[in-house]
Amino acid sequence: MIEAVGLTKRYGDKTAVYNLSFQVRPGAVTGFLGPNGSGKSTTMRMILGLDNPTAGSVTIGGYPYRKLPNAPRQVGALLDAKAVHGGRSARNHLLSLAQLSGIPARRVDEVLGVVGLQDVAKKRSKGFSLGMGQRLGIAAALLGDPQVLLFDEPVNGLDPEGILWVRNLMKALAAEGRTVFVSSHLMSEMALTADHLIVIGRGQLLADMSVKDFISANSADFARVRTPDTEPQLREKLGSALAEAGGHVLPEQDGALRVTGLPLPRISDVAHEAGVRLWELSPHQASLEEAYMRMTQGAVDYRSTVDQRAGLQQPLPPGAQPPVPVPGQGQPDWYAPPPPQQGGQPFAMPATGPYDGAQAPVYGAPGTPGAAAPNPYAQQAPQAPHAQQQAPQAPQGHPAAPAAVAPPAPHQAPTATPPAAVPAPAPAPADLTKPEDAR
Repeated sequence: MIEAVGLTKRYGDKTAVYNLSFQVRPGAVTGFLGPNGSGKSTTMRMILGLDNPTAGSVTIGGYPYRKLPNAPRQVGALLDAKAVHGGRSARNHLLSLAQLSGIPARRVDEVLGVVGLQDVAKKRSKGFSLGMGQRLGIAAALLGDPQVLLFDEPVNGLDPEGILWVRNLMKALAAEGRTVFVSSHLMSEMALTADHLIVIGRGQLLADMSVKDFISANSADFARVRTPDTEPQLREKLGSALAEAGGHVLPEQDGALRVTGLPLPRISDVAHEAGVRLWELSPHQASLEEAYMRMTQGAVDYRSTVDQRAGLQQPLPPGAQPPVPVPGQGQPDWYAPPPPQQGGQPFAMPATGPYDGAQAPVYGAPGTPGAAAPNPYAQQAPQAPHAQQQAPQAPQGHPAAPAAVAPPAPHQAPTATPPAAVPAPAPAPADLTKPEDAR
């Protein structure tokens, strides 16, 4: 028997297990349940003497694990199926464990046959699949023919046939009077395997009871009632009669009625008295998964959020628009103005005005290369307007400037002084028209 009394384990400021007390009795499969991070693995490590408790104690048969005489022959455990030297064959791995514990070599071949690895006994374990590694770990736990067995996720990686084999193995070991302690996240498998449950959350005990009692205590049993689909008036009549009899009636999505507060014989009598024919009258009890989720919903540390990837493709709301970059202020995406042209003036960019990302201003007259160019200060990163000719590349540290861009019209730049007369864009310098200079 395994007994924990006031078991507590702290790692610095984090408390992994707090004041945990329970008993694992022989002759039954005891399931050990809890969300990720609830302290199950830490508890098992303390049972096996791999971690020292900060407070409290845990014993096996009345003794701490480290004080058990020839502990490997009394306690078998599977905590990490990957804890195997990959260069050793399955048989040599088990043989080394047997020699350390004084177990006869013939036992190695016996457990290899039990777990079904006799055909790959001479193959190196580094080539094993996850399921084969699990079988090898179970063989190591059974090697000493112990009376106490601990398994952490024993069906991880097994195929359906392997899961059924582990289920039958656990039941057979418990039927022989052994103590079997199994940790698992597969609720459907625990419902079929375990006789008793110990549930913890955030290091504290939540439940210590049989599977049947656990489901009844953490679920609301109800009855499903269905009337002929061709006569909807009977459904309403039955619902009213059941409510008058003291039941609580809720409609189901498939047209049936969910009734609580009345036993099945009473529901049948009410329907008979009301003259309503029934197509279905069946009891419903929550599954272990439903009961477990109800019990541990307040002790889950890691929850998923709604996938927001689709939202990344939506435009930002108006109040969340990034600030408009202003030339000369040193933003990372600063757009450098073009250099002055011959006989012209520097390009003046207003700090406020039509460059709010709502409507791109018009550069040049319609039909010109710069007409209706996209606004470089819209939501996207600034880009140079299109021009007929590509401007020479700007020096390092300054983005490329457009070759020919007329200043904005006076009505588009209220904060800048519009020139009285805007000369046409100066022609390109003569040296750029020469092929030898253009290079």
